[in-house]
Order: sequence, then structure tokens, then C-alpha cells
Amino acid sequence: MMHISSQMLRKTLAILAVGLIASAGLTATCLGGGQFDISVVDRDTKLPIYARMHLKNAQGKSVKPPGAIYWQDHFVVPGHILLKLPKGVYHFELECGLEYLIRSGNFKIDEGADDSQIVDMKRFVDMSKEGWWSADFFVRRPAKDLPDLMLADDLHLVPNIGWWNAKQNPLVGPPDKQPLKLFDKNRCYHTFAGGESRAGGTALIFNLPQPLELPEFAPEYPSIVSTLHRAKQADPHVWIDAPDAYAWDLPLWIAAGKVDSVGIANSHLGRAAMTNAEGPGNRPHDAKAYADARGSARWAEDIYFQLLECGLRIPPSAGSGTGVVANPIGYNRLYVKLDGEFNERNWFEGLRAGRVLVTNGPLIRPDVEGQPPGHVFEFAAGDTHEFEIGLTLSTREKIDYLEIVRDGQVEHHVRLDEFVGKQGKLPPLKFTRSGWFLIRAVTENQTTHRFGETAAYFVQIGDQPRISRQAAQFFIDWIKARAGNIQLESPQREEISNLYAKATNFWQAILVKANAE
Repeated sequence: MMHISSQMLRKTLAILAVGLIASAGLTATCLGGGQFDISVVDRDTKLPIYARMHLKNAQGKSVKPPGAIYWQDHFVVPGHILLKLPKGVYHFELECGLEYLIRSGNFKIDEGADDSQIVDMKRFVDMSKEGWWSADFFVRRPAKDLPDLMLADDLHLVPNIGWWNAKQNPLVGPPDKQPLKLFDKNRCYHTFAGGESRAGGTALIFNLPQPLELPEFAPEYPSIVSTLHRAKQADPHVWIDAPDAYAWDLPLWIAAGKVDSVGIANSHLGRAAMTNAEGPGNRPHDAKAYADARGSARWAEDIYFQLLECGLRIPPSAGSGTGVVANPIGYNRLYVKLDGEFNERNWFEGLRAGRVLVTNGPLIRPDVEGQPPGHVFEFAAGDTHEFEIGLTLSTREKIDYLEIVRDGQVEHHVRLDEFVGKQGKLPPLKFTRSGWFLIRAVTENQTTHRFGETAAYFVQIGDQPRISRQAAQFFIDWIKARAGNIQLESPQREEISNLYAKATNFWQAILVKANAE
């Protein structure tokens, strides 16, 4: 049985009934003009909180207050801000991550205005109290601004990208003797995350004690594999993320054993729009097979499913791309479930175990026989088992449908009204052979792909996980297509070709072990 608890169901319906964006009521005309003093508090505690504001004038142009931490179309409100503005009508939206309702409203500044208002933000779920802790895997912002940014969007962990292809990010500054920074009791960021981009895509490197010295950008040589190998040798706790599941060299990096997580919600998914193209270094999606505006996003998810179909239990990840694209920090984020205290080491161990939710909206926490995502259910050969899926769903935007994805295919597709009409029940999942499943929720938003997706649960019946012949062949063909496009002269070509030959052997070995089509 898949269910929302009765209390959570009532809360979800109440949120949807009143609307997803609550009016803050700042509609009174100021008596004078010139400035407006805004304070932001938590509605329940009445205490000041940080928030993110999107402020536009009557022409729809974003406003940048002097001295505020600003990026593209939004800025931090550190509990309080004095807005000195030309006369006119203004529209604003206030957010604080994904766990507070959005507040929006209008106000008017007349000549000589001087007014103030308190805006309260309603938290409708507290993920950390349930043991779920948030992070953003693609951040390139000034390190000095991170505490304010993270508080304003309610993030707990950020590996801040400060170096890239040998050119130190000028936003970060000189080397830091203590790159891991702790603040606000249970929040942390690391100043020495880095990345490398080549013709085969982008790889991100986290948790190094100091930046790597990298060669300047060159399309094909040397391979990023050499950089990833050096990073893994430098520190046993290094984490390597492939932020784009469709990176041309993803099958190469995985075959070399260098990838710890794969992005399924990346910077192409934006707050107000999405990019339906993969860009340089990435394998483009088939426009006929993925015909709608969400084609690129679906392509990334399907590639990730192919990895699971190969028996590879690599966790998914997410990143906003803030500092590169217009997204605010934490727009695309991942939550990891911890049983004990939050710290960086425990968080990454939880991620490696697959206890993770990727989202830019819906907050779905599954419970299958008391276990979080990532769990491996093991049974003797010949056994049959049925699973009941418990689900706690919190959302500030109406859900269009829920899906259970099993072995790469949608097993159940249910509209939210159907789900509620059946009192939160779905048919059980029955397994007679090894496989995997996960839960996905997609909102009604038509301007961007706003969704939440859990990592997989694994079912192993007998001594082998599910391994698909089709999926293994998918990556063999991918490696062949990639290797055929390498533009190098000898002896560099032979060196790189040897890497692709070894990668082909890796995927062929998986094909030999396949036990499913």
C-alpha cells in the first residue's frame, strides 16, 4: 500500500486548497516615499529568519538593492532589509528554500515614503527534524557569502566550486588552511570543491584538502580520468560527481571506477524556465523519442535508469548551477537521510548508501518496510515478495501525478486526485526476480520540470542483482560512438583509445553477466 498519512494528507490538501503562493499583504500605499523597511520572521516562532527576495518594478525589471548579496534576479534578506526605491509600484516574492510557503505581494512607493512591515513565512515541513538534510552540488558563489546564502535558502551542506581547469576561481580567494567551514550548529560548506570540463563533459571533485593543479583547457588530452585518478589518490574521502548524466564520457568515468554520484537535476532546470538541450560535451537526446519540452530532463533520468539496469548502485545527485546560471542556491537540491547527527562525513556516507531524495519542489519521503531509499532487500532464490510503500508527501505546488518506476519502466502512474480518492493507496509491488524501484512526483508547472525523485530500492532474489542486456549494450554502443569522434594524432590518440577499449571491456563484462533483457 502506498499512502500519505492522514495528518499529512490533510496538510497537503490544505496547502493546495489555499493556493501555493500566499499573499503577504503589502498593499498599503506609503504616506511619503523613498524607503520601505521589511522584516522577515517565522510565523510560528516569531523569530527573524533569512529569506530570498525577487523584487521587480512596474516594468518587470529586477531591482538590486545596494549592498545586498545579489545574483541575477534575487537577493538575500538577512532577517531585515531597508529598501530605498524610486517611486512606483513593486511586486515581490519571498522564499526560504523548499520547506516554507512562498509569500508574494505588491507595494507602492510614493515620493517621500517611509514605511515598515513584518512579513511572516509559514514553514509547512521541517525535513531536518525528520532526519533529512539538504545540499546543493553545483555552487560557484563567493565563499564569504555562503553562510547568508545557505540560511536564506535553508541549505545544510555546500561544496563550493572554487577552481576549474587550473584557473583558480577569483571569487574564492587564496588557499584556505581550513576549507571546511561550520556555522549555525548544523550547516557547513567546503571552499575547495573543483571541476574540470572537456569535450567529454564535466566532472566535479569534492572534499579535497587543497585544489588540484590542472592543465589548461584542452578538448581531449589528457583525459579527465587522469584528473579523477589523482583526486582519488589525494584523499580517501574525495567524492566525484558527474553533474550531467548525459556527459559523453560518463560511461568512461564509470568504467574507470571514478564516479560516486550522477546528476539527474542539473543547472538546465531553472526556477522560471528550462533548457531543452544538453550543450557542449554532452550526448544530445533524440528529438523524436523525447519530443516535448522536458526531453532533456527525461533523457538524464533515463540514462540514470540504464545505470541501475546494469546493476550499478550509484546514487543520484542535483545541483542548481548558481553563479553560472540564474538559479538561486539550492534550487535543485538533494536531501540525505541520516539516523545520527549531521556532519559532512556522515552526510556523504548516507549519500553513498543511497538514502537520498533529489528535488526542486515536491518533498517525498518513502518508507518501505521501515527502510529508506538505497536499501537492498535480499531473498533466497525462488522466493516471491510483495512490498507495501508508505509515502509522506509535502508540497507547495500542486502535484500532477505520482509514479512508481520499476526496472526502468513506469509501473504505476497515478494523478493526485486519483491517489487521494483511493485514500492514498496503490497496488503493491510484487517481485519474483531481482530488480529495483523508486518513486517520482511531478508538479503541474508547465514552464519548467519541477519534480521530486527518490533514489532506488533494490530487490535481490538469489545471488545476483538485476542486470539488463539492453542496458549494457546501450553503454557499449555509447562508448563506440564517443571513441569514433576523438580528434587526436598519435601517440595521444593511441593512449586515449586504450582508455575507451578498457571501458568497452568493462561494459562487455556486465553484458556477459546479464540476467534480464
